[in-house]
Amino acid sequence: MIKVEHLSFSFPQKELYNNISFTLDEAQHCAFIGTSGSGKSTLVDILMDPERYLYEGRLEIEPSCTIGYVSQFSQLDRSEETTVFEFIGEAFLKIQNEINAILTEMETSADIEPLLEKYQLALDAFELIGGDDFESNINKKLNLANLLKLKDLRVAELSGGEFKLIQVMKEMLSNPDVMIMDEPDVFLDFENLNALKNLINSHKGILLVITHNRYLLNHCFNKIIHLENMEIQEFDGRYIDYNFSLLQTKIEAQELAIAEEEEIRRNDNIIDNLRASATYNSEASRGRALKARVKFQERLEARRIKAPFVDIKQPKISFGMEHELEDDTVVIKVNDYSVSFDELLLEKVSFEIKSSDKVAIIGPNGTGKTTLLREIVKHNHGSIEINPDAKVAYLSQLQGEVLNDSNTILEEFIEAGFDTYDKVRSYITDYGFEGQMVTQKIESLSGGEKNLLQLAKVSASNANVLLLDEPTSHLDTYAQIALEKAVQEYQGAILMISHDFYSVVNGMDYVLIIEDKTIRKMSMRKFRKMIYASHFDKDYLEAEQNKKAMEMKIELALKEKNFELAKVLAEELEVLIKLL
Repeated sequence: MIKVEHLSFSFPQKELYNNISFTLDEAQHCAFIGTSGSGKSTLVDILMDPERYLYEGRLEIEPSCTIGYVSQFSQLDRSEETTVFEFIGEAFLKIQNEINAILTEMETSADIEPLLEKYQLALDAFELIGGDDFESNINKKLNLANLLKLKDLRVAELSGGEFKLIQVMKEMLSNPDVMIMDEPDVFLDFENLNALKNLINSHKGILLVITHNRYLLNHCFNKIIHLENMEIQEFDGRYIDYNFSLLQTKIEAQELAIAEEEEIRRNDNIIDNLRASATYNSEASRGRALKARVKFQERLEARRIKAPFVDIKQPKISFGMEHELEDDTVVIKVNDYSVSFDELLLEKVSFEIKSSDKVAIIGPNGTGKTTLLREIVKHNHGSIEINPDAKVAYLSQLQGEVLNDSNTILEEFIEAGFDTYDKVRSYITDYGFEGQMVTQKIESLSGGEKNLLQLAKVSASNANVLLLDEPTSHLDTYAQIALEKAVQEYQGAILMISHDFYSVVNGMDYVLIIEDKTIRKMSMRKFRKMIYASHFDKDYLEAEQNKKAMEMKIELALKEKNFELAKVLAEELEVLIKLL
């Protein structure tokens, strides 16, 4: 359906692709992955509207190919009067109304021939989109996403997550040849994420989905397209198998690299000896031997392993604090808190966070989690107390609350309190912002890059209380793992809203779960059991934990350069992966 050959493209300040090629074929559900800012969304834009871009190479799209698209930045119009059913079935209803209007006109028209032709064209269009079954198909999609109860509700009354799902349904029901979705999972709660998984897996056509969500990656795709360092790699198979293939390549590459380094060192010694010999022996043969060895060395250097998909640079996220509070000090106290907009969201909520607690607030979309976090940040609500010794840092899911889009990265951190541009450059390198990139306007960055900037600002504040609203949203998997490590190592308090249960399970002490307009405390053991019962097979959690433990053993073996042990462990890991 779509074939990209030797495509190259760059912006004035950044080269994105260099001679990349890939194909999208029948029945492929492709996950499109890569680090933040690597150009995934731009490549999708090129596929959608190639005439807008000046690129080198070839882009072949079959003339009859239709493309459906769901954007990551769709906005819900709160003035919309359309019902959910009318919104999803817009294309069907439009043609159906057109057919009814033609039939009505036929009853009184003297010239029926042109109307018959219009009628036939409308019937053909109706049949093309499965019109005879359209109401049944809409009901099936809504039922698959557990949203049938919303069928007659106004679109304006939906949560952001529910609106995203009905957008996906609408595009799928138009039966495009290729369906493209750009991070459709962002901000979806656990139930809606599961619904999206069901919709993806039920779709019969070609799918290309930009996502960093580990749950979807592990359960939805049969092909991986990985964009990194201006290059693309295709892999036919599951994401979990792709990661295993990368690990095997990493073991082989490191073993070969060690052997090459030893060969280079040995050759260096020979060159040094030949040079020393040449100083007191001017025979031509010795000069030729020296030149030959130098050329051989140059060839060895050129052959060094280049692995853009094996050793991907992970950001170095770390949270420190200037003022550490005593254990069990209460830093946040919420007592009898309530909030409502058009309807009551939370009522009589009470909890407290201590100085080293790491806590996730969990609940469906639209239940008041973000509002509660903002009230804590503002500290002007009578039901909320903040310890005077608490220094609070905030990461917002609405990135414009924390970042000034018109600033460059350098200007943003000067305003945050850095003394010089050199200090900003040195600091921000850990987060992947290097070279000319630091002079870019923040508005030009990807969603993942903006979240990394927020994390960098949070870290620079040296706060002892972190309020994080969906910190993993838009982050690539490498940054998500780096964030999990930073959370685990942090000694202060964290209150985090998250729908990424990997981050919750791997980093939090307990959860505050929203149920029936109030909040109750839940242990991690119960939370884990609840989530895995809803989302995974019975033995999945144990198999995944065993897999993670084996991967850590392999990493340790590689650090110790014990390649034989790493290979044996990799064979054991492969057995575990088959269980997943």
